[in-house]
Amino acid sequence: MNIRDFLDVSKLQELQDSFSDATGLAAVLIDNKGEKITKASNFTDFCAKYTQGSDEGIRCCSKCINDNSGVYYCHAGLMAFSIDVMLGSEKIGKAVGGQALPRKADEEQFRKTAAELGLDSDSYINALKKVPVSNEKSIRAAAGLFGQMVNMFINLEYSHNSNGGKLGQLQDEINHATNIIQKINTNTSSLKSIANKQKMLSLNASIEAARSGEAGVGFAVVAKSMGELSSQSATIYGDIEKSVIEVTDSIEKLASLFENS
Repeated sequence: MNIRDFLDVSKLQELQDSFSDATGLAAVLIDNKGEKITKASNFTDFCAKYTQGSDEGIRCCSKCINDNSGVYYCHAGLMAFSIDVMLGSEKIGKAVGGQALPRKADEEQFRKTAAELGLDSDSYINALKKVPVSNEKSIRAAAGLFGQMVNMFINLEYSHNSNGGKLGQLQDEINHATNIIQKINTNTSSLKSIANKQKMLSLNASIEAARSGEAGVGFAVVAKSMGELSSQSATIYGDIEKSVIEVTDSIEKLASLFENS
């Protein structure tokens, strides 16, 4: 399943950017192939250039070992998160990010790290100063909240998209049924008109048979049968009309529910 198939990524981007602006944490969504779904928010040069990361440090964070919560300490001493994005029971990607210090950095310790890595210590520290500082509890809470928000949003969008298509099909079927009922009404009215004409012909035939005396006895029997048949037909057509009215009423009520939803 590909998120892009059913979701407007710009809405997801807006949600992610708002999260990063509010918390200072980096965030991005990647698919199962490791490709970005959204544009990275708030990633710093410290991870991308100085902690063996690449592509804003996303690949570095997504490969670090995490705990059961999806939040962990990466090798540079920063906290990061990698939370599975699920559509029902199917994993369709990850929410990756964090890259924040859980406490104020010990610059001397980081200078030593820079020396061990053969990096310019001043550039290393300048990049470090751009990394947001929070506390472990807040970072874990924010990461967990972001994961829940993303999963809820994606599942709601999928449900809306999926059900929207089904509702559209149902609406089409309702319209089709309405057209059929209109045809039935038209045909029933025509048949009812024919039945009325048959009844009039039967009545005229009965009158002429009576005038003919014994010679018209056989014709009178046929005329009587025609009259009875036209009466039965009229009753049947009347029942059909009542049924059609009831079905039409039900369909109109059902259609109004979708129009108002």
